[in-house]
Amino acid sequence: METLTLVDKTHDEARQGEAFAPFKLDNNIYKKYFYIESYGCQMNFSDSEIVASILHAEGFGATKDITIADLILINTCSIREKAEQTIRKRLTEFRKLKHAKPGLLIGVLGCMAERIKAKLLEEEKLVDLVVGPDAYRSLPSLVEEAETGQKAINVLLSREETYADISPIRLDSNGVTAFVSIMRGCNNMCSFCVVPFTRGRERSREVDSILAEAKALFEQGFKEVTLLGQNVDSYYWVNPINNEVVTFAMLLEKVALISPDLRVRFSTSHPKDITDDVLNTIAKYENICKYIHLPVQSGNTRILQLMNRTYTKEWYLAKVDRIKELIPECAISTDIITGFCTETEEEHKDTLSVMKHSQYDFAYMFFYSERPGTLAKKRYQDDIPEETKKRRLAEVVELQNELSAKSNLKDIGKTFKVLIENDSKKSNLHWMGRNSQNKVIVFPKENFNLQKGDYVNVKVNSCTQATLIGEKV
Repeated sequence: METLTLVDKTHDEARQGEAFAPFKLDNNIYKKYFYIESYGCQMNFSDSEIVASILHAEGFGATKDITIADLILINTCSIREKAEQTIRKRLTEFRKLKHAKPGLLIGVLGCMAERIKAKLLEEEKLVDLVVGPDAYRSLPSLVEEAETGQKAINVLLSREETYADISPIRLDSNGVTAFVSIMRGCNNMCSFCVVPFTRGRERSREVDSILAEAKALFEQGFKEVTLLGQNVDSYYWVNPINNEVVTFAMLLEKVALISPDLRVRFSTSHPKDITDDVLNTIAKYENICKYIHLPVQSGNTRILQLMNRTYTKEWYLAKVDRIKELIPECAISTDIITGFCTETEEEHKDTLSVMKHSQYDFAYMFFYSERPGTLAKKRYQDDIPEETKKRRLAEVVELQNELSAKSNLKDIGKTFKVLIENDSKKSNLHWMGRNSQNKVIVFPKENFNLQKGDYVNVKVNSCTQATLIGEKV
């Protein structure tokens, strides 16, 4: 029996660097084998599952042994310069494999593929296929084209493509949690971001296909789905038959009603779009997780305007306060960029101030790296020295470490409903799961008759900066 495995390189700390456990398929003889790695965001991981499904339907089998692969695919991210550097290094490592196996094809997928297609094909002369995020259906024909010695490329963006009819092959390690894409593209023109240019305009997926996918996952034993979009709060679908409008709050409720035993998460929210309807829906249903990722990027209004984030510091803080008012137990995480163009020390301190007010449970923190093709690249000078950017980032990280530790200390003595996801990384004598607030909780297995996918009440007895430690009660 062949297996499918995806190597995931997302920024999710709980999954970073893991090779996902094989997903069993019916016994088949495949004409070709492919190996795929995914870098960057959760959307890239979800896209790789779609790619695996498309290739499998055409007789390709996936392998975790890169040395036997006929096709190596790397699903890329262009959000930050470091991500591109990592991918370039990885491509050079593939060069040895290609020399040893001349028929081996190497393909670059995703955002980086669309952005630097010419350089990948012509200058580096290593890549055989370049396929953008909206062109995955063409992969089988592009592989055939590349096998003739031609460079194969399709980076056309689409206003309609949502892959709604494709059932992704689940490559998750645990069989408990899964991603469900609800929309593609982005209409927000944040000046630092390449996504609108690499993933195209925003379009929402048909609601019945989302519900069908979520129901199928639950019937297969999955206990948690994460609804994905560049900006989920702007989900908006109109039924062409009766003109019924479905907003994100309505979709969230429909998914929650599939079963009270199916947990629902979502990512990512844009502060300008998350509404009271969404917050009230989260509060209403126990199985909608009490966790919101609310990127702030900067705590200074002038910098936010340069970033084209369309809100002020005061407006953002009011949104944080509203979340805590309607959902007191809600955890909040964020994204922060230090050293954006022209940022002063006082403006940097505004970001620290927003962090202290918001009391984030955790955060993804980066210093600004100028991305070609963005509005910021065209409009502003990247004038903050890297040394200053890194020093400011270190201050942000230090503060967030304090906030995360403080948040975890508050949970000592509390009991949480935990969904078991897997063995603990440090010991197979302990389970690892998450509570509704997306916090990792580790507890001993002892002699309890538990397994992955079970819900269990766990009392927190101690903690580290990143993990709660408890016992079943």
